[in-house]
Order: sequence, then structure tokens, then C-alpha cells
Amino acid sequence: MAVPKTSLSVGSIIRAVLLEDPDVAGRTNKVFPVVTDSAELPYIVYRRAELAATPQKRGQPGADEVQVEVLCYTRRYGEGVELAEAVRGALDYVSAEHEGQTLRSCYLSNSEEAYQDDAFVQQLVFTVKV
Repeated sequence: MAVPKTSLSVGSIIRAVLLEDPDVAGRTNKVFPVVTDSAELPYIVYRRAELAATPQKRGQPGADEVQVEVLCYTRRYGEGVELAEAVRGALDYVSAEHEGQTLRSCYLSNSEEAYQDDAFVQQLVFTVKV
């Protein structure tokens, strides 16, 4: 019997949306959950960073709000900004369905940039409701 998907599985729908977007796929098709040790640049890593449950009366689940970090790793700064713009275009204000799970809303709520381990990093934080 399949376990029903909740906001804990939000990463699978984020990954699917990114891989189905032609602008993102044109820049990289390497999208990993949480971390990777062996990817060649450019690539994307995503993770669920925070979850706020919204319980309803009688114990029914509500629309959880999840913070999802999407990190874009590239060799050159400009390439990273372009990949981040493509990621934002794919996820910002989108709703989607994937494998029985519904992404009700998604918007960019924060961003940051850095340089780490010989790569430029664009960090995008999305607020997601599932």
C-alpha cells in the first residue's frame, strides 16, 4: 500500500517542475536533493529547510507552508545568475501536480549569493504551500 504524500515530499514536485522547465533544462539537467559530492558544474541542489503545519478542526490536515532552498552551483557568476533566473521563472507563482501531490502555491521569498568550493552559488528560498 502506498503511503500518502504530504509536505515532507515537496522536494519531488520541486524537482519535477525544474526538470520539466525548458529554460532550466537548457542550462542543467542535474538536480539533486539535499547534497551531492560528485556533480560537475552547473547543477542544482534543493532541500526542505522549514515546515509550518496548519492543522484544521477535527485533526484534518491543512495546507502546510514549507520553505524550500534551491541552490544553483556554476563555474561563472553570470551563468549562476542566469540559472537562478531560470529557476525563479520555473517556480515563482506556479501551481503544479506530480504523482498525486499538489503544489498549491510557490513564490520566491528570499535569496542570497556566495562563492564556495570553486563555484558560484545562487541560493533561492521559496515559500511553498502543499
